[in-house]
Amino acid sequence: MNAPATPAVGVAGLLGRPYKTIRLEWHSELRLLRVRAAVKPIQCYSLAAMTEMQRVLDDISANPGLLRHLVLTSDVPRVFNFGGDLALFVLLVRAGDVDSLRLYGMKCVDMVWWLENAATLGVHTTVMAAGDTLGGGLESVLPFHRIIFEKSAQAGFPEVLFNLFPGMGAWDFTIRRAGFAVANEMILSGHLYSAEELLYRRLIDVVVPDGDGEQAIDRVVREVDPRHRGTLAALRAQRVAAPIRRESLVAIVDQWAESAMGLTDRDLRLMERLARAQVRKAGGGDEGAVEEIKRLELEMAWGGERRSGVERRATPPAVDRRVRT
Repeated sequence: MNAPATPAVGVAGLLGRPYKTIRLEWHSELRLLRVRAAVKPIQCYSLAAMTEMQRVLDDISANPGLLRHLVLTSDVPRVFNFGGDLALFVLLVRAGDVDSLRLYGMKCVDMVWWLENAATLGVHTTVMAAGDTLGGGLESVLPFHRIIFEKSAQAGFPEVLFNLFPGMGAWDFTIRRAGFAVANEMILSGHLYSAEELLYRRLIDVVVPDGDGEQAIDRVVREVDPRHRGTLAALRAQRVAAPIRRESLVAIVDQWAESAMGLTDRDLRLMERLARAQVRKAGGGDEGAVEEIKRLELEMAWGGERRSGVERRATPPAVDRRVRT
């Protein structure tokens, strides 16, 4: 095993680490650290991406009082994060490696648990999504104190389409933010939701026109900064009033890993298909993960019947309009 990285000391130490999947920016006026994610070839939570993100979070923990604000954004056009590493999941499931799936899930839990407790470290967190935010990508957003979406961004939990479920905090954080009914609807349907629909369900805090995300980040941070101490105190109290337990997150990861072992070859082929779509979108192609999810929804709703040809759109069943007596 690799030895744990020595914590960075100060801003220079934090910014001086070499990273491949993220880029760090420091804004001294507000003591703000911005993390800009850009994972190749797919903007998802690969093991490398999670390891680097956790290193940043651990460095913040090792430097109490160093920063007041943490901001997360994506540098990939039209994509915030596609979520879990589907290609890795397929590999592990076919190998029957449930222990590695659990370890992956625990890395996710470590990240969302840090974010859940950021206020206790004196850090206010803001995230801005300007593109597709799917599965684990949406799970990673929900513990942030303020969530901003640009208008064209879409989000959802598509896992049920390949007979799985989001296992890294979706239930806990969605229930706290939006209530059980919304969590039930979103997780069990696999549907995608527009930014406005998410705002209506109270899952996110702010929707701004496309291209205005940067100004929205600045407004949120400058609004919070003069009352930073009181805001964090209130957020700590919120966590007492509506707590999320690490034990719950861990237990759900165990269920998720065990459920993944039951996926059929057809389920795994669907995951592979979605992963290929993610690569296409990351490469700038017209076809992307969102479009593929919609196709899967249609195929499952209508028994897999599709028109022939390049559009591959599902054909709805004929409606029986005869009058019954």
